[in-house]
Amino acid sequence: MANTMQFDLVSPERSLASLQASAVQIPGADGDMTAMPDHAPTITTLRPGILKVEAPEGTSEYLVTGGFAQINGDALSVLAEKAIPVAEVTRSQLDDLIAEARASHEAALNGDDRTIVDDAAKLLADMEALGTHMSL
Repeated sequence: MANTMQFDLVSPERSLASLQASAVQIPGADGDMTAMPDHAPTITTLRPGILKVEAPEGTSEYLVTGGFAQINGDALSVLAEKAIPVAEVTRSQLDDLIAEARASHEAALNGDDRTIVDDAAKLLADMEALGTHMSL
């Protein structure tokens, strides 16, 4: 299929998707990007956000907390730290993710390595913003 590419999304818990997609919006750590068939080969890290997949069968969305994406022209593989279909996300799950991010931020503030404080603060802010974005 010339207008689609193979898309695979996996997390440590399970494989969430393996399908032909026409476009995938990726929450990249350096900014959002959209991968489409024949995209230049790219590897990017993910930030917490919504990964949106457009396929001939319809659109699907996944909450991802981090990981990386590898684009290789006719294929896109996403290895997520955590990934949950948006339709399945509950307020309780989001609260747990925010609590984990808050604990990481507090640990960074109390630790000796000051270089990770900004990263932990950004993670916490991204996780809190997801709840607002998802209206949870």
